Amino acid sequence: MKLAFIIDPISKLNPGHDSTVAMIEAAQNLGHEVWVTEVHQLSIIEGKAWAILSQIKLIPVTLKEKKWVSVSKWYELSPEELRCLEDMDAVFMRKDPPVTIRYLYATYILELINPQKTLVINSPQGLREANEKMYTLQFYEVMPETVVSQDKTIIRRFVEEKKQAVLKPLGGKAGEGILFLEPGDRNFNSIIEVSTHQGQEPVMIQRFLPEAKNGDKRIILLDGKPIGAVNRVPTGQEFRGNMAVGGRVEKTELTPREHNICDIVGPRLSQNGLYFVGIDVIGGYLTEVNVTSPTGIREIDLLNQTNLGQAVIEWLHSRQSR
Repeated sequence: MKLAFIIDPISKLNPGHDSTVAMIEAAQNLGHEVWVTEVHQLSIIEGKAWAILSQIKLIPVTLKEKKWVSVSKWYELSPEELRCLEDMDAVFMRKDPPVTIRYLYATYILELINPQKTLVINSPQGLREANEKMYTLQFYEVMPETVVSQDKTIIRRFVEEKKQAVLKPLGGKAGEGILFLEPGDRNFNSIIEVSTHQGQEPVMIQRFLPEAKNGDKRIILLDGKPIGAVNRVPTGQEFRGNMAVGGRVEKTELTPREHNICDIVGPRLSQNGLYFVGIDVIGGYLTEVNVTSPTGIREIDLLNQTNLGQAVIEWLHSRQSR
C-alpha cells in the first residue's frame, strides 16, 4: 500500500511517544510505502486534493531499560513531490489540535478525495463534527454530570451544587487549560472570565471525580473496538493525569463497565468514520473522546509487549483488500 500521513513538523515529533511515528514505523516494517506532508502543503487542483509529499524512511525505536529509545537522526525524507492524494491507498490526518480555521480548511480539501479510491483516517466530516469535548455529550448516560456554558451564573451554580468541578476549554489538548474549581475560591470569577474570554466563549464544566487520583484511563479504539489501554496517574501536586503534564503510566485492563462504554461509543465512532480514536475514562465515567491525533500506543506497547501500530496497518490492509 501507499500511505500518506498529514503531520505536524516531523522534527517536533517524539519517536518514542508519538502514535503517528509508531504507525509509520509499522507500515514501513510491513513493506508499505509511506509519505508525509503538512496542512499548509495541501491544495485543490482540478477539483481534486493534492499535496506536496516526501517519502519517509525511518530507523525504528528500540527498547532499552524499559523505555523506547531512538537514534538522533531517526528519519530521512526524499525530495518533495506534488502528488494527487488519490494516488494513495489511505491518508492519515494526524495534525495535532487545536482545531483552527486552517485545520477546518484542510478537512474541506480532504473531503474531495474519492472514498472509493482512498480511505481518509479519520473522516474529514467526522473530524469537523466531533469536537473532542462536545462530541462526548452524545454519550451523556456514561459521563459525569456536565454543563457547557459561558455564563458565570450557570457555572457557579453548577460548581456550588457539585462542590468540586473541573473546567475544560473546548479546544484544548494534552491537559492544557484544565482548571480545578471550588465555589469558595476567591479567584473563581477571574478564572471564569479568563477561561470564557469575558463570557464570549463556552467552556465545559464537569463534576470532579475523586477517582482521578487513581488514574485517567486512555482506551484506544480501532473501528469501534478497543485494542489496548493505559492508565495515566497524576504525580506530585498535579490533579491531571495527562502524560504531557507528567502523568505516570501504568499497565491496566478494561473493567466490565469500561467494556460497556466501548460498546456504547464504538458503533457511533465507526458510523462517523472515526476509525482511530482514544477515549478517556475516569472512575467508570467517559470524560473525553479524542479523534484528531490520539496518542498512547507507544506506552501500551511498552507495558503489554504489543504492537498496536501494526494492528492498525493490518486492519487497514484487510479493509482495503475487500
